[in-house]
Amino acid sequence: MTRPISPAAGRRFWKMSGSGNDFVFFDARVEPAGVLAEPGAIGRVCARATGVGADGVVFIQNDATEDFRIRYFNRDGSLGELCGNASLCTTRLARELGIVQADSFRFATDAGSISARFVGTEPEIDLQPVTELRLDAGIELQTGEKCMGYANTGVPHLVVLVGDTSSVDVVGRGQPLRWHPSLAAGANVNFVAADSGGHWKMRTYERGVEGETLACGTGAVATAVLLRAWGLSGAETALETRSGGVLTVTLRDADGAIKPSLRGEGRIVFTGELGEG
Repeated sequence: MTRPISPAAGRRFWKMSGSGNDFVFFDARVEPAGVLAEPGAIGRVCARATGVGADGVVFIQNDATEDFRIRYFNRDGSLGELCGNASLCTTRLARELGIVQADSFRFATDAGSISARFVGTEPEIDLQPVTELRLDAGIELQTGEKCMGYANTGVPHLVVLVGDTSSVDVVGRGQPLRWHPSLAAGANVNFVAADSGGHWKMRTYERGVEGETLACGTGAVATAVLLRAWGLSGAETALETRSGGVLTVTLRDADGAIKPSLRGEGRIVFTGELGEG
């Protein structure tokens, strides 16, 4: 029996990693995303055992105002407003593909425009100002949790300060918090603690993925914002992710707003073409 050929067969992709947060990129500037943007197709591409395997899919598109636009979809096919690590990977890929040649450039997302650059060999992005900062999320704490805050960094986030991230049940605790009734749109959930050397470590439960991911860029920003607000960190915070990769967040206060920058890995793992089925 002959299998039907997928309408996306032969479509080139780039598999990328941002501190272990991984994505499949498609260049949709000339050839539109088409069926690849459908939830079922995204799920098949992101499947770990039978697809390319990823936390999400990113389409690079043309834009009327900025150098280009990206659209990010979670592994479950839902549209994501923004993904920090996907944006770091975008910065790298845009340079590699020759989409931009300048040392700094801008691209559009569904959460607003992002300025991007390289600091040495690492991509760095400026995100939109942080909104809805709450030092106390108003959610009852459990044993081992010291405090819990909320911040919107283009994506809603809870940040939970704990004594040790290695002992946290990220899925068991993160899932009910992600769906907490006080959060109209739900939220990603980040657990953060300082190790014996005073270095910050974080782990994240991501909505849309509905599980723990190895890193979260917007979560790192939310975590850095709340650590500073709680008086535990300063204007620059380095956060070690579950993968061991480090995301560095720099915060500036301007015009009555918190303006964050995020720096970290954006790496091409491999390129390929989609198969027939």
